[in-house]
Amino acid sequence: MDPFAQRQEDLPQAVLFACNYNSIRSPMAAAILRFLAGRRIYVRSAGVREGEIDPFVIAVMDEIGIDITHHQPRTIEDLEDTSFDLIVTLAPEAHHKALEFTRTMAVDVEYWPTIDPSAATGNREQILEGYRAVRDQLFDRIKKRFDISGMPQA
Repeated sequence: MDPFAQRQEDLPQAVLFACNYNSIRSPMAAAILRFLAGRRIYVRSAGVREGEIDPFVIAVMDEIGIDITHHQPRTIEDLEDTSFDLIVTLAPEAHHKALEFTRTMAVDVEYWPTIDPSAATGNREQILEGYRAVRDQLFDRIKKRFDISGMPQA
């Protein structure tokens, strides 16, 4: 049995994905979980600071049929009035911020080290490959962690 897998009835009801700017990793992860789980899980994403959605993210998500063109970056503080069962952090700075943010709350915080693909260099195709690698890593990790490979979308 995969240690990350959960039964459907044990799934968290609300999940926040957090990274540094809410422009690459956390919007990807949130969109993937929404795509896989449908309305079964309330999903949001945020950053330590507010950035702008990265055009390469839009491109690689579109390749798998997920449209995130309307994503509005937000900060963790923007969601302070929202309750989450689980916060998944994708960058060290976001992890520290989430621990600080939740110090008086009963919420699980998990750190999933995830490479920042914006550091990729080369031509457009080489850069896109870096973004695809992160997308695919997140997709696989989310399927395993939330055990939703066979879960019908709502």
